[in-house]
Amino acid sequence: MAESLGVAVIGAGMAGKAHAAAYRTASALYSPVLPPVRLVSIGDVNPEFGSLAARRFGYERNDTSWQAIAEADDIDVVSVVIANSLHREVVEGLLAAGKHVLCEKPLSDSIEDARAMADAARNASSIARIGFTFRRTPGIAYIRDLIRTGVLGKVLHFSGRYWTDYGFSPSAPMSWRYKGGPGSGALADVGSHLAYVSEFLCGDITSISGGRLSTVIDKRPVPLGAVMGHDHAAVSDTFEAVENDDYAAFNAAFENGAGSFEVSRVAAGHANSLNFEVFCENGAAKFDQRRPSEIQLFLNDGSGNENGYRQVILGPGHPYIAGGLAMDAPEVGFGQNDAFGYQARAFLEEVAGLPESESLPRCATFDEGVRNMELLGAVTASALNNGKTITL
Repeated sequence: MAESLGVAVIGAGMAGKAHAAAYRTASALYSPVLPPVRLVSIGDVNPEFGSLAARRFGYERNDTSWQAIAEADDIDVVSVVIANSLHREVVEGLLAAGKHVLCEKPLSDSIEDARAMADAARNASSIARIGFTFRRTPGIAYIRDLIRTGVLGKVLHFSGRYWTDYGFSPSAPMSWRYKGGPGSGALADVGSHLAYVSEFLCGDITSISGGRLSTVIDKRPVPLGAVMGHDHAAVSDTFEAVENDDYAAFNAAFENGAGSFEVSRVAAGHANSLNFEVFCENGAAKFDQRRPSEIQLFLNDGSGNENGYRQVILGPGHPYIAGGLAMDAPEVGFGQNDAFGYQARAFLEEVAGLPESESLPRCATFDEGVRNMELLGAVTASALNNGKTITL
């Protein structure tokens, strides 16, 4: 293993801070012990944001350009957590400098750039992975195990939604999230999560149909200053046009079974509501991110007299929890922030050279990131062609 690993995070916004905190805790999550992890830099073009994040999470410094991080000899591992349109330049530059890169989803804002990034990753001397965080959620991983081991059996039907409300107010300030072509709004932001969770559980999607994109708030006020994450900052009297989707819906065919999907950033009262239900030949399971310490499970008893869902409380017998929490006792619980710690740990284990057989499941490859973007592209193509079926 390496003697030590120097870590940097590019992007000091909401998700960037989650990555920064995750690297801070990753080395303490499991045995075997990782090489010492040095928290080196938070990079952000806004020096105030970068400095505040560096101090909060114990990083040695902040930088105001990705180039400074690429050139730094004391940095080995970099998370890229910035606007999707900036991913390609930064990731390719970091890989060329020999850095190990963990990129936030979606891989880019265009399929052409995503494919170019995947090519760069395949040809790089370092490791490049994409952060599909929800695959680290114990409840979702457990449902996958129930499907794969035959307890639930073959998937028949998936129904999922990811509702958020960060954009439901017309006074929410304009930001990069509201710019870009069709499919780069709610579909790319939270639909990417829902799409990869469905394939994680149900296998490959073979076609998309019934795509629909809707922009219900068509202009937003320009902020008076810098905006971090989903903050509702002070705004001016000047408005700019919203360029992408507030809401998206589509249907999908899997190799086995079918699915329906709905995502929104204007679902008032749903700050972060990832929900799905998967129906299988032997029963069904439900997951709700607002209740992350449990799943709902129905196993057919044959008689039909006592059929129905029961609550399963997640604990040490389920994925990621045993040995991964300071208190890995039954019913202690799990939240979304913890998943970033598991993700960082998995990436650092791979970078450190731990055998896959002794490590957490690897992070997704850039090729998987391209696949996810191809799905979103098919949804957009379907929506722009009156719901036409798009074969993958």
